[in-house]
Amino acid sequence: MSRIFVLFLLSTVSLVSTFGQDIHWSQFNDNPLFQNPASAGQFNGDQRFIANYRDQWRSVTVPFSSLSLSTDTRFEKIPGLGIGLLLFHDVAGDGQFRTIEIQGNLAYGLKLTQDSTHLLRFGVNVGMNHRQVNWDKFYFDNQYNGIVFDPNLPTNELYQHDRKTNASVGGGVVYEWHKNERKYMRVGYGAYNLNRPNQGFYNQEIQRDIRHCAFVRGMYPIGFDWDILPAVQFSSQGPHRELIAGASLKYTLVKRAATYRALYAGLWYRNLDAACFSAGLDYQDLFVGLSYDINFSTLVPASRMRGGFEIALRYIIHHFKPAKVIHRVCPDFI
Repeated sequence: MSRIFVLFLLSTVSLVSTFGQDIHWSQFNDNPLFQNPASAGQFNGDQRFIANYRDQWRSVTVPFSSLSLSTDTRFEKIPGLGIGLLLFHDVAGDGQFRTIEIQGNLAYGLKLTQDSTHLLRFGVNVGMNHRQVNWDKFYFDNQYNGIVFDPNLPTNELYQHDRKTNASVGGGVVYEWHKNERKYMRVGYGAYNLNRPNQGFYNQEIQRDIRHCAFVRGMYPIGFDWDILPAVQFSSQGPHRELIAGASLKYTLVKRAATYRALYAGLWYRNLDAACFSAGLDYQDLFVGLSYDINFSTLVPASRMRGGFEIALRYIIHHFKPAKVIHRVCPDFI
């Protein structure tokens, strides 16, 4: 399995002609429902809550702001069935181009072996997408009076719409090889906007491109308290391509029956766009992750190598399940 993992990394990193997208997550491993709907319910615990926030291009223009909130759980009465809910909100540019999307995710896992070493999960995604733009935030040449620019002059621009709402559907599959808690590998592929909804603000129909997302990630122990977590994600949507590859080191400070602490430090590379440094902390059932992108693309003269700041929060609830004790009633004659 380790050879397959290395071959996948090498083949993915060799991809060329990739271009970064404005809307993305550097901590892609910490936003599983956005990455693949089959990840719903794929965790140890009863209820999982995740929050992600990203602030980007603050040194270039009006900051691009992205917020994601998600929760997922599993059905005890139906083994292997998971359900999740994802809310995504993004604001970009001078025109405050706003995207609000809410998605429902349903996943089902199959055991390929009796010992659950090999698992295959399937997921479906149904969502509502709302987009709007504030045309009053833009300036046009009609507002130049011949001497100076006058923002009070009419733009003489005609807009049919300033907002659009439609539905989207998607699906995904995840294969997992899980030997133990510190040694596993996951490979997945997901596709979103399969119904190609219309996102045009004019009467002309403009279909939204399908977003493809493929990833592989894993964990492998390299010492008594040390683990390495390599990962690669490749996504594409229309003419846009994005490749992120890297790894995090994990150091377990303490792990006992009721006490758990661990530290993370990572280095990531977004092809032809940026390098990303990340750090994280596990404290009991809470995870906090921070990252910062250093931009080195052709935007450097404007960005001054400043990319984006990102934070990820995850909290898992474990419900107490008392052990079932079977009492035997002794006969009276004993």
